[in-house]
Amino acid sequence: MSHPIAVFAGVLSMAISATALLAQNPAEPIKPPAYAATFEHQAVAADHPLASAAGAEILAAGGNAVDAAVATSFALSVLRPFSCGIGGGGFMVISLPARNGKPAIATAINYRETCPAAIGSEYYEKLGDDGKDASRCGGKSVATPATIAGLLYALEKYGTTDRQRALAPAIKIAKEGYTADAAYAAAANSMIEEFEKHAERKTRFVFTWERFLGSGTIKVGDRIVLAEQASALELIARDGIKALTDGDLGRAICEAAKADGGDLTLDDLKMYKPVEVDPIRFEAFGRTIITMPPPSSGGVALAQMFGILERRDVAAMVQRQEWGPYSHALAESFKHAFADRAEWMADPAFVDVPVKRLLSAAYLDERAAKVTPAQTHGSEWYGTRASPPPDDGGTSHLCVIDSHGGAVACTETINLLFGSLLPVAKYGFLLNNQMDDFTTRRGEPNAFGLRQSDRNLPAAGKRPLSSMTPTIVLGKNGDVEAIAGASGGPRIITGTAQAILNALVLGLPAGEAVARPRMHHQWMPNVLEIEDGYPGRWQGIEVRFWMQKLHHQTIPAKDHCAVQLIKRVSIDGQTRWEAASDPRKGGLPAGK
Repeated sequence: MSHPIAVFAGVLSMAISATALLAQNPAEPIKPPAYAATFEHQAVAADHPLASAAGAEILAAGGNAVDAAVATSFALSVLRPFSCGIGGGGFMVISLPARNGKPAIATAINYRETCPAAIGSEYYEKLGDDGKDASRCGGKSVATPATIAGLLYALEKYGTTDRQRALAPAIKIAKEGYTADAAYAAAANSMIEEFEKHAERKTRFVFTWERFLGSGTIKVGDRIVLAEQASALELIARDGIKALTDGDLGRAICEAAKADGGDLTLDDLKMYKPVEVDPIRFEAFGRTIITMPPPSSGGVALAQMFGILERRDVAAMVQRQEWGPYSHALAESFKHAFADRAEWMADPAFVDVPVKRLLSAAYLDERAAKVTPAQTHGSEWYGTRASPPPDDGGTSHLCVIDSHGGAVACTETINLLFGSLLPVAKYGFLLNNQMDDFTTRRGEPNAFGLRQSDRNLPAAGKRPLSSMTPTIVLGKNGDVEAIAGASGGPRIITGTAQAILNALVLGLPAGEAVARPRMHHQWMPNVLEIEDGYPGRWQGIEVRFWMQKLHHQTIPAKDHCAVQLIKRVSIDGQTRWEAASDPRKGGLPAGK
């Protein structure tokens, strides 16, 4: 299967000119780009303009950040079927200020999909060679869908808007349709190539082939109408979670999975519950950062990276414009975090995940001391043991800030590009293939050529490991300073980290912070991916060549993640919000 993030490489070149983004000094100001805007009161940044507009509409009607996030997510289900949707799952981090006698809230909602009860640790191994793709394609790859349950939980507990109002924008978009943009066309054409290689999929997944892929002829500007999904959203608006657990929508999901050999049942849907948890909270660069705990690996990795970088005093490197040492420290922090991610991260409801130890000052002191300025090292140098990490690719992220300072960072996924490819044709959406995020065959790689720890084996009700990193940054007075997150497999973690560093340590505007070329290292394979035009020079040479001098094995980055970011700024003494949607995926922010 084609890499699900590779499709954004072409979108990047269509959306922006690299030469317009870059200067030898990365902090040099650049004209504000079209994919970023500044708002006085409130803002939404999603990876599709209509999704941002859906959330902004709810904010304008008096809704809070949670209301807007829910509306934006349901809209993305219609607009980004290759990335996310009501057949998938996700994570949401929420920060709400004290208001109307209610205390301030900082919380996280885990609505990651779960393993169906019928699937155990040896399920895929027992399928033998005939089931090599079972965890990636079709009914057997489907984990219990959780997006509907998670969004309704968030809306009912922390929102102020009713279901009908929150779902109205998505229902309207589904009924009236929208035009395929560059990101949609690139994703669809990448999948069309796979359908041409495996012609049986055209009849196995008829709705996907005809409606989402345009029978192989999809192009920018084509009209996509999903009246069927409008019907599903109307059921959710009317009946709430019962539409899924006791209604025709849930039955249709299970029937679709069963007809393609899957084991998802209505009992799996009924048993599913979102889990509200305390977010990871840590201090870095004079701010408080709240982000997602396991089974998201992103929060722990982000805390480790920032802890290492602060100990290496990268802020001083930035002040001195030491772009070579800065980039080397960044890459080394990535490698340490990903090595530990591979060994220790899993669902804490099933295995012990030593978060406190991994984020302890003593441990981070040890990791930072192993960052040697003059060279990089072999894989065995990093972390405290392991095997390579899993990946997730078909993903979307959104950020919301409301007029009261309430914030939401929300990342959702159906895993690979177009998920399992299996549609719920009656209701016009695709089911996830999240089971491939488990260790499905011990000692064998997943869809991305990555091997995974036995801690991540499937078990009934277990949630697979994820890279999603929804993050909110609070300033010294506790007010929201930034909201960030990304889509794009393991690059979610490094992309989110670099966007936050760009915005808060380098001091770049939100648009530049998300668009600035990035690098990525995930420990194994031991290669450093560097995007075209990665900025900065050190000792008279470009940073990418400097990294080679330090023995980093560098390769051009063909795969990209897309970051959404909202940043607080002060203009004439007044708080304003810079919002940016990564041009790599073609989104636009909205607000007022």
